[in-house]
Parts: sequence; C-alpha cells; structure tokens
Amino acid sequence: MEEAKIKTRQTVFSIPDFSSFFTSFELPPMTEAELPQAVRYEARQHVPLPLGEVTLDWQVIEGRISNQKKTKLKILLVAVPNEVINQYRKIAEISRLELLALEAEVFGLLRSLIDEQKEAVLLVDIGAQSTTSSIVEKSCLKMSYSFDMSGNELTEVISKGLGVDYKTAENLKEKYGILSAPPSDTPASEVRQILLPLVDVILKEIEKISQDFYQTEGKEIQKIILAGASALLPGLKEYFQNYFKKEIEIAYPFSNLFCPPILEQTLKEMGSSYAIAVGMALRGLEK
Repeated sequence: MEEAKIKTRQTVFSIPDFSSFFTSFELPPMTEAELPQAVRYEARQHVPLPLGEVTLDWQVIEGRISNQKKTKLKILLVAVPNEVINQYRKIAEISRLELLALEAEVFGLLRSLIDEQKEAVLLVDIGAQSTTSSIVEKSCLKMSYSFDMSGNELTEVISKGLGVDYKTAENLKEKYGILSAPPSDTPASEVRQILLPLVDVILKEIEKISQDFYQTEGKEIQKIILAGASALLPGLKEYFQNYFKKEIEIAYPFSNLFCPPILEQTLKEMGSSYAIAVGMALRGLEK
C-alpha cells in the first residue's frame, strides 16, 4: 500500500477456495422466514465440521421464495472455518485496515469476469496453491470444486526434472510452457514433456465437473475462461481448445473499467492474475 501510495484503509479480503467448502442441495418450498433455519439444519448433513466451528453463507440459485410455497429451492452453501476468518481479521487489524467484507475467491472471479452471460460458463482459476473449477449460469454460481494442482507445482516439477533452482524453473515455465517444439529445441521440448502430465490432470478434473453438470442439469458448458497467473502459460489456451473443442478465453477483468490507453497492453499481459483482486474491489464499490 505504501509503494502504490494507496490512501484508503477500507478493504475486502478474498478467502482462498481451498479454505472454503462448497455444496448445493434442494429444499422443499418454504417462506423467507423459514429458510435460514432449514438451511442450517440441512448444512449439518453436508459440512464436514461442527457448525459451531464454521461461518455459513448461502444463496438461492434455483426456485423462488414465496408465501404460496409452490417451488422447490436449490441452495448454494459456502462454509468457512472460523479459525480462517479470525486469521484474516487479525491481518486486517495488524495492517490497520478497515475490513468491509470477507468473501470466497470464486465470487470475486464471477463479479469481474461474468457480464450477464446466460449460457453455462466454466471458470478455471489456476492459482499458486490449488486450481478451482466453477460453473456459472445466468450470472449465478452453480458448482465449485477445488483440487490439488497449482502453478507452484508446475514450477516444482520443472525444478526437479531439470535439476535447476526454483527461480530458473519459473522462468523456463513462463518462457516455454507447453508450446510444441522440435526435438532439436531441447529446453522447450523438455519443459513441455515435464508439464503435460500435470496439465492433463487439470483437463481431466475439468471434464469431470462438466460431466457432473451435464448429468444434473442436462446442459453443456459453452465457454471456458482461464484465470490465475498460470492461465498465461504459453500454449495452454491452444491445448485446451484442441481438447475441449470449445471457446477458450483468457480472463481479462479490466474490460469494463476505465484505464489509461498506455496501460492497455500491460493490463492484458497481467489481467488473469488480478481477476480475483478486481472482483473484490468491485464488491467494495457496490452500493
């Protein structure tokens, strides 16, 4: 904050998806007054921790709350351990920040990348410590699932596979990625060979959540948006395109924000890394 000369002390923190638990379930038709107690009761069947140790947040993703009690309700539930929330509150206190809200990362992604799209979109956030696949339809989060494959892990396998230090491995990853290269281009072909098995794990996990969505909703994913710093891995977009035969887009959270033209190219190069941060800032600006 000092370096960027940021004056505001108000902040919204994002909670990593690997620290959040997502699930969805159906409830019978009920009124708004009945809903909180019903959600809490049902949460006991789904959340793997005692409810006294977590903070719950939820939203109705299908159906309508009505006194006429006609439609079933589908609920998206998010549970975060209180210990995690207390750690973030402590960070805000030590940093002398006014904490406006805490929110799961996926909601920041949704806010910065999804603009009233009606078709089903899959957001793939390849983070430093995990990857999260989330399905959004009609601007509403339908499913979210995190798994242990990350940008750091991609760097680590290059480091071990080529016997180089972490920083060198990071540079090789950013330079070559999984671009196809002739065998004579030794570094590029070696890096590709090392990374492809891990990238294939990400593809299989995405395929799994897509199939789950098709089985429960009877709908196909229309587009995939790649976010996180590793979304810019050379050759990754094309590899996804060849595999899924769908529109693949690299996250660009600045499209609806005014930016000086001189920064446009820089923002395109770094945009996917800031999709969550931009989404959190937009949450702070909502009235």
